[in-house]
Amino acid sequence: METIVIVGGGAGGLELATRLGNIAGAHSRVVLVDRWPGHFWKPLLHTVASGSCDPQADELSFSTQASEHGFEFIQGEMLCLDRTQQTITLSPQDGGDGACRVLGYDKLVLALGSVTSFYGVPGAQEHALTLDSVADAEAFRHRFFAACHQAGNSPVNVAIVGGGATGVELAAELSNSTRALALLQNIRITVMERGAGLLPHMDGIQAQRAERHLRSLGVAVRTATSVAAVHADAVTDSHGQRHPAQLTLWAAGVQAPPLCARLGLSVNHQQKILVDAGLRSFSDARIYALGDCANYVCPVKGAAPPRAQVAHQQAMFLAGALAGASDGEAPALFHYHDYGSLISLGPQAAVGVLTRAGSGL
Repeated sequence: METIVIVGGGAGGLELATRLGNIAGAHSRVVLVDRWPGHFWKPLLHTVASGSCDPQADELSFSTQASEHGFEFIQGEMLCLDRTQQTITLSPQDGGDGACRVLGYDKLVLALGSVTSFYGVPGAQEHALTLDSVADAEAFRHRFFAACHQAGNSPVNVAIVGGGATGVELAAELSNSTRALALLQNIRITVMERGAGLLPHMDGIQAQRAERHLRSLGVAVRTATSVAAVHADAVTDSHGQRHPAQLTLWAAGVQAPPLCARLGLSVNHQQKILVDAGLRSFSDARIYALGDCANYVCPVKGAAPPRAQVAHQQAMFLAGALAGASDGEAPALFHYHDYGSLISLGPQAAVGVLTRAGSGL
């Protein structure tokens, strides 16, 4: 029986495991590996950070999903890869001090997601918070409300670096949450974006509407502003201006996790695994990658963006390809279709663009 191991239970990995378990579970062993016990939809982490969502209530148990859809779940962190033996090494069970575990595979799918990229900005990694996980979002929430408590009647300054979807959605949600909670402090939220406008990958008219809405909520928007350094209590921009900040949230870019660069596979400058049009690693045809950790490049329109809908479409593609593939068979080719974007601006507002299904990468 063929063993297909999927590492990473994010939007793409969990969907692939579920679909493969439903399709191929009777004649293949499908195993999902993740270091966490459950899945939380990453695009909603800003709601956890603002205190408007309880992650435990919305988390999906991997074990429950596995039992209902014909795949296995193993909790653990992938440590290394042995391509010769076709095995991966996992951390000890329950995170203890026991022996590491070894898991064999016939086909391996890496769905490791992404982590924040600080671009070498001094002080950013040391002083800025991120939204890479539920733990990160809860850490921001705790820090924010602690800062409000300690400030008394003084203002609380929050700097959000990056005017993409994460930064814009967090700014709007945080502003709405503080109003709903009737916090007495003067909450000053500043979004800093190095580009000419917010949401650089969205239609310009919609991006302008988002900016106007943030300003109507009292959020300061500073575009064409690069960050030169992050300090414990402030952010300094490239013009030398210092912006006070009890909290700084870095949402200015992502890269593949450091593990990707240690696996002996071909990667790009962002440590993303280079894959062909069948999502196979350039280095090993038995290894696939999808989602944010994969570098899929269309020869016409370039690299697919780090978005959940890319991971979703790649999971659907790989489910069909892996369930029906046989040795020596020419691989199917993946094509990404951009169906548009929707950006939440709180409970009562959003901006978005829908794209015809025919325009694909």
